[in-house]
Amino acid sequence: MSVSATDNWPKVEAQSKSCLPERLVKLIESHRGDENPQGALIEVLHAVQGHFGFLGKEELDAVAQLMQVPAAKVTGVATFYHFFRLRPRGKYIINVCMGTACYVKGASAVAQRVQQELGIEFGETSPDGIFSLVSSRCIGTCGLAPVVMIGEEVFPKVQPDQIPAMLAKYKKLAAEPPPGD
Repeated sequence: MSVSATDNWPKVEAQSKSCLPERLVKLIESHRGDENPQGALIEVLHAVQGHFGFLGKEELDAVAQLMQVPAAKVTGVATFYHFFRLRPRGKYIINVCMGTACYVKGASAVAQRVQQELGIEFGETSPDGIFSLVSSRCIGTCGLAPVVMIGEEVFPKVQPDQIPAMLAKYKKLAAEPPPGD
């Protein structure tokens, strides 16, 4: 049965299109007629995540409907690849290096302090949406261990008691209006 033969396709299509910006709808439509539209699924999901910052349930459903790919396939791809996020990320990403040099010099205590201060675990975002906490195997600054990055700023030789001040700095920045307002 073709897509247009379903009784409620116009309603489903309109609802799905309303979830996505026009440029993403056009991208999906450009692949819908492909012999294997699933081949463009990763490209489409990257574009959706690039726009929204993550892949929400509503957006995943819209992609599945508009590409005419089973929702289980779309969700399977989104959950399989580590570069796709299913939850929003914070304004600032806190990256605690857990590489050997950092770990030996106390990175786990630093990470525990960040987790304690924010009430989150690795891979989570703070309730206020300001911070997301991630870890890495190596940031490449082993001589400065233990290292924490917040956004693009590198903090060398971090001690757990420095964490509250570091977080306060970024909370203050997050509260400031954007330039030009």
